[in-house]
Amino acid sequence: MHTAATRTLSEADSKELLGGHGVPVAPERIVADATAAAIAGEELGFPVVLKLCGDNIAHKTERGLVRLNLQNAAAVETAGAELLALATDDDGDVDLLVAPMIHGNRELIAGLHLDPVFGMTVMIGVGGVLAEAVADVVFRLVPISAIDASEMVDNLQTQTLLGPFRGEPEVDRQALIDVLTGLSSAAMANDRLVSADLNPLIVSDGKPIAVDALVELSV
Repeated sequence: MHTAATRTLSEADSKELLGGHGVPVAPERIVADATAAAIAGEELGFPVVLKLCGDNIAHKTERGLVRLNLQNAAAVETAGAELLALATDDDGDVDLLVAPMIHGNRELIAGLHLDPVFGMTVMIGVGGVLAEAVADVVFRLVPISAIDASEMVDNLQTQTLLGPFRGEPEVDRQALIDVLTGLSSAAMANDRLVSADLNPLIVSDGKPIAVDALVELSV
């Protein structure tokens, strides 16, 4: 078990760290107040997602700190005021994260996990509502090559999810490979990295996009 002290990066900082290694993330804006959030929504194009964001906020969904499918500036401004009002003293400094609403019928998960015996591993699996039911996850030790990453994708049991699905094109396997090699690259570049979670990776028009990310660093 990893017992050293750790700290969790905010969603925005987590995405910035992983995005720098090629992990695909949606364009987003970090703003300080509800009015700025509405302006950001206009810039990104509606509908958008709004989240309360901060280094001490890990479990946004459980706390009701996410607003989905906001259709106009007025809805964003109202939701932004509500979310800021939900912040507690324990949350520390908070911002509002505004991002496009990404639609897709398939969700995957990917990440980095430090095995107490073997060291850092990279993983990919089926996410969303199916995750617990099918428990379809593949792990490899870091570092991985593009060939390793390709084999990981091939080793997922639920291959039908990766083909054409409900009117959507097949998953871009090269993009999935890039996600996994990007995670491996991030782990190799930062020896303080303890874990990273991309949950979910939504497949939109065949492309995986990380709509949430959580990185944990040792201190």
